[in-house]
Amino acid sequence: MRLWEYTYQSPWMFLLLLLIPVLVYIRFWIKSKKEGTITHSDVSSFTTNDGFNWSVFLINIPFVIKLLALSFVVFALARPQIKMADTPENNESIEGIDLVISMDVSGSMRAVDFKPTRLEAAKKIAANFIGKRPTDRIGLVVYEGESYTACALTTDHESLLNRFNSIKSGDVAPGTAIGMGIATAINRLRDSKAISKVIILLTDGMNTMGKIHPLTAAGYAKELGIIIYTIGIGVDGRVRLAGNSFFPQTIDSKLDEKLLKEIATTTNGKFYRAKSNKQLEDIYSEIDKLEKSKIKTIQYQRDLPEAFYGFVIAALALLLLEFVVRNFILKINS
Repeated sequence: MRLWEYTYQSPWMFLLLLLIPVLVYIRFWIKSKKEGTITHSDVSSFTTNDGFNWSVFLINIPFVIKLLALSFVVFALARPQIKMADTPENNESIEGIDLVISMDVSGSMRAVDFKPTRLEAAKKIAANFIGKRPTDRIGLVVYEGESYTACALTTDHESLLNRFNSIKSGDVAPGTAIGMGIATAINRLRDSKAISKVIILLTDGMNTMGKIHPLTAAGYAKELGIIIYTIGIGVDGRVRLAGNSFFPQTIDSKLDEKLLKEIATTTNGKFYRAKSNKQLEDIYSEIDKLEKSKIKTIQYQRDLPEAFYGFVIAALALLLLEFVVRNFILKINS
């Protein structure tokens, strides 16, 4: 494999190659000093008609071999790693994550502090997020007083987005069962073999229903290596719900930030708060960057096996050759 088909973890080690011209200069400077004080025997038999001095050439062979060995040692210290072919087969096995979006669709998600409503804004922004992650398997869980799987993990994002468009409030029992929303998402990820498993939990309220406490569900997620990013949306206080403009309905919007922070912390995730469409977009953008950065790191580690062994072996072989040449071959020809 050619040297330029490697990538190097410590390329700054190549600065050590600057030692080679320094060593060459020192060697010939010392030799020139010795030649001024030491009388040599006649070596005319080693000199050809064209002026080439075989004696000088042979004497310098061990030194040249040592320099080559030093070069290979420097390449080994630079930690070469083999570049892998960027094929679809490779990417399919290493890229992407398994991710479930668990979305609160309770009645309060009809509030109009987001445009056009909290639920519609959450659906649209999540759809944009999905469009940026074509290699991920993504699923959708929705919950109110109960939870259910709207779409299992899939790379068919067109079908997933169709399910997004169809979800609405009021399909199941009223309430907010955050723990059930987490538990159902965990069930979708339980058997996943993905290198990264993530739940994005979105809610605008407090846990009021469900057989499983949210922190108990978060503990299960932690045991399975699932990270939960929690997103709390909506402003605090009285908010108007979408509906009849002549008789507007309002509710008191309350978000349990403490609970959402504990869920995220338990699973090594992160809590976010969004009070506008723009803030929610920024949150999804940050999660997108975090997860892509994680996948790149894992892909880099898997794709690039260490390749310094060959350089070390080559350096040792050259040093052995230098020993043989210096102590046997040149000794015989001297």
